[in-house]
Amino acid sequence: MKSISLYVDNGSWLCRVHPFTKLAYIVTAISVPLIGGTLWLFAAFIALSLAVLASGHLLRRVTPLVAFSFTILITIFLIHGLFNQNNQTPLFQIGPLRFYQEGLLYALRIGCNVLNMLFSFAILVLSTKPSELVEELEKRGFSRRIGYIIISVFQIVPQMMGTMSTITDAQRSRGMETEGNLLTRAKAFLPLISPVVMSALINTRERAVALEVRGFAAKQKKTYLADRTPHRGDKPITIALLALIVLAAGWRIAQCL
Repeated sequence: MKSISLYVDNGSWLCRVHPFTKLAYIVTAISVPLIGGTLWLFAAFIALSLAVLASGHLLRRVTPLVAFSFTILITIFLIHGLFNQNNQTPLFQIGPLRFYQEGLLYALRIGCNVLNMLFSFAILVLSTKPSELVEELEKRGFSRRIGYIIISVFQIVPQMMGTMSTITDAQRSRGMETEGNLLTRAKAFLPLISPVVMSALINTRERAVALEVRGFAAKQKKTYLADRTPHRGDKPITIALLALIVLAAGWRIAQCL
């Protein structure tokens, strides 16, 4: 059966780390640069996330995620470099387009924040089995509905990609042009996206029926097939991450005094 999640167990140490430790890293990677308020903290955590992904042999799998966000980042730099309300200092000019220092610095901060969140979440998504994360949350008392929402978020991207690929192949077999210039792709967009949306709605209904048949709404306490073996680095890593948040908060408070 083909997996519909981005997770692949490659046997690395990162796949054995507890999901809560990775969640703690996400919180730390996002909060510390925001608390510190300096660009070098964003760059430091981006570099750290890339190092963690490389050590877990997952760096190649994060490339499509970066490519997906590339268009958004370019748009951010164009809009703020040209039209930010605080633009005053011209930095360079390309033909009639004049880019300003204030807007580009603002866009750089947004871009670093986006990449920082993308890489930190990639550590969790690419190295954590969704069912394992949900199971650990339920063991800590979280609602099954919350678990279902989380696992659906993990699965929706690869599921939609798989459905899109299947429908594209089906439409090509019927003679539809799906590749070429921008106009050709635009003409093929509606015939491709409509079946994808309808398929997603049908799958949602079928999944809801299947969950009810399997007793999803049952009130009885669940039992688990096996307990997860703790990783020896979980506790020290979590303590170090929480200490970083405290240090960043203390440093920021000291600056304000």
